[in-house]
Amino acid sequence: MQVEFHGAAGGVTGSCHLLRAAGKVILVDCGMFQGSHELHADNAAPFGFDPAEVDFLLLTHAHLDHCGRIPLLVKRGFRGEVICTAATRDLTRLVLLDSAHLHEEEARHHHRHGEPREPLYDTMDAVDSLDRFGRVAAYGKPIRLAEGVTATVHDAGHILGSASILLELTEDDRRKRILFSGDIGPSERPLLNAPAPPSDVDAVVMETTYGDRDHRRLAASVAELQDAIADAEARGGNVIIPTFALERAQELLFFMREAMEAGALRDSLQVFLDSPMAISATRIFQRHPEAMKPEVAEMLRHGGDPFHLPELHFTRDASESMALNRIRSGAVIMAGSGMCTGGRVRHHLRHNLAHSDCSVIFVGFAAEGTLARIIVEGAKSVKLFGDHIPVRAKVHTINGFSAHAGRRDLIDWHGKVGPAKRTFLVHGEHKAMTALQDALKDKQVVVPALHSVHQL
Repeated sequence: MQVEFHGAAGGVTGSCHLLRAAGKVILVDCGMFQGSHELHADNAAPFGFDPAEVDFLLLTHAHLDHCGRIPLLVKRGFRGEVICTAATRDLTRLVLLDSAHLHEEEARHHHRHGEPREPLYDTMDAVDSLDRFGRVAAYGKPIRLAEGVTATVHDAGHILGSASILLELTEDDRRKRILFSGDIGPSERPLLNAPAPPSDVDAVVMETTYGDRDHRRLAASVAELQDAIADAEARGGNVIIPTFALERAQELLFFMREAMEAGALRDSLQVFLDSPMAISATRIFQRHPEAMKPEVAEMLRHGGDPFHLPELHFTRDASESMALNRIRSGAVIMAGSGMCTGGRVRHHLRHNLAHSDCSVIFVGFAAEGTLARIIVEGAKSVKLFGDHIPVRAKVHTINGFSAHAGRRDLIDWHGKVGPAKRTFLVHGEHKAMTALQDALKDKQVVVPALHSVHQL
């Protein structure tokens, strides 16, 4: 038995872990490398293994850095079965088709500038990859993959349908229980249940995104969001919220609905969800009450809508999005991407960053080098679409909305999985990974290098 690390090793993105056991090759996640610098070469590089030899791909959740290279995997020869939860399957379809469109757009942009480059994959590649999706996994119900190989998904509490994956392996009379955490959610969430990992595992592959710090309490973060929106209204400006389409957009709508019902925000507030993906994702949320907290599921099953606002506007078309740039005050505009690496939010930043009566509210993780991180760290100006834009808007950073567990929750989660003989730390920046390694110093902890191979 051996595990190989072909992504998110020594970095935050590109999750891709390979397990060889009982004569089978099992891949856990196949995500894209993301960030502000040129990553096309990294994503287009060989995987570090032959896609044709992979029997199963077990997908923890639908974020692009966990599923984004599945079409490329299929394009290069993968003919195995993809297994994930029902909600992850629906969200991944949405994410991959959107990603393919962006790769096609990027390729056209390079061609227009005399730099011929093929897209990493196109829409047909994404459609072809969806044919590889097979059985649907349910929390706590084992799936037999082969003789001596059983997989069980457990609620990771990260985004809708997210899972930690337990593999129970038997090879030459040796038995091992290997747990892949995926991304772990915090214990305090409005829509999802808390993470529920299994116990008594022999080895765990664990994310470390916030291994060096805790988030603010959720209630304090919700109050700060309300205050920041009200403050911008009082100053006569707009609010721009760079928003992740999966989970964060839905949570913010949920919080704003509650605030309006409580009178903390006026219900005539004009809110624009300017993200076709977030709009579609919201509909997928409404179709999967089984993956949500009992009280939210009950609301959905009885015809309620936890995301409804009186003056909520969905802007799918590009022309509608462009029209928002003519609004100079009183609008809350939620648009992707959350790290400002692309998408419509960059246009809204271009038109609002220079105005001191406007506000920009960051509500999620900003990876090193991304435009979001640059603004958060206090840049006086940023370059957008070839222009240098001064940063005069009021910038808020509210980290309590993170879909990732903070340091304390990560340590608690690790304690619940039992006295694992080995812990592999992945999916984190060096500082966070080192801090969590120090916290688990009484355990056998390994920080694997990219493409490294470890015997189990």
